[in-house]
Order: sequence, then C-alpha cells, then structure tokens
Amino acid sequence: MTTPQSLLTADDLELLTRPLHGFLTVAAATEPPQPRPVWYEAGTEGTVELFTEPDSLKVRRLHNDPRASLVVAAPVGERERWVSVAGRVTIEPDGAHELATRLAARYWDLDDPVRARGLEAILASDQLRLVLHVESVRRYAY
Repeated sequence: MTTPQSLLTADDLELLTRPLHGFLTVAAATEPPQPRPVWYEAGTEGTVELFTEPDSLKVRRLHNDPRASLVVAAPVGERERWVSVAGRVTIEPDGAHELATRLAARYWDLDDPVRARGLEAILASDQLRLVLHVESVRRYAY
C-alpha cells in the first residue's frame, strides 16, 4: 500500500529539506493558476507545511477548494532537478508562529537586525498554518 510518506523518496526529501523557495499553486476554479514563492517545511508524515496571513488570497481559495501543489527546483548551477507534490490542504489555526520561527532561521540570518525585525513583524501578525497532505509526487532529474 502506498502511503504519503512512501510517495517521497530520499532524493525528494533531500531537495525538499534545503532552504529553497517552493512555488505554491492553489486551485482557483475558472481563474488561471497563479503560483507564489513560499517558504515551506517538509514534514515526516508526508506533509508540507507553510504559513500565511488569514486574509490571503490562497486561504480564500483553499476554503473553496482545498487542492494545491508545490514545486521545488534545484538552483541554477546544479543539475536540473525538481519535485512537485500535490494534495489537499488543511488550514490549521495553531502552530503557524512556531513554523514561521523555524523557517525564518532556515531562510534568513537572524543575526541581521533587519531580518530579526522581519521575523518580529511576522510573529506580531495573525498567521495560519497550511498543511499540504501529499497525495501525488512528480519529479524530474537530469
């Protein structure tokens, strides 16, 4: 039986655990897809988590249709490689600030006062945690 955890290979997780931007696309009915760069964290249970403000467009769209995908690609200078995960998203009211703190430490040098103030601003605002439950994975490596 295939489980969300078994959908992601060790190579997929190696790419997904690097501090790279993911491009999140949420279902939008008749609207064209509009991917957005996001910070994310690959979970150990076949999930990918991110945080966002409660009034964001992605939250409004996810309330109408919980389907989303996230694509992460290796940076220029490395061999071509990408992983795309897709599934349904749950919107969680708790854990967003803790996730934001972990991700800020992953993506930013928090010894930089500008970045530290940026994290303070994130933590001072309401945030939701989005959990993408991986149902399918596509990948490419050259």
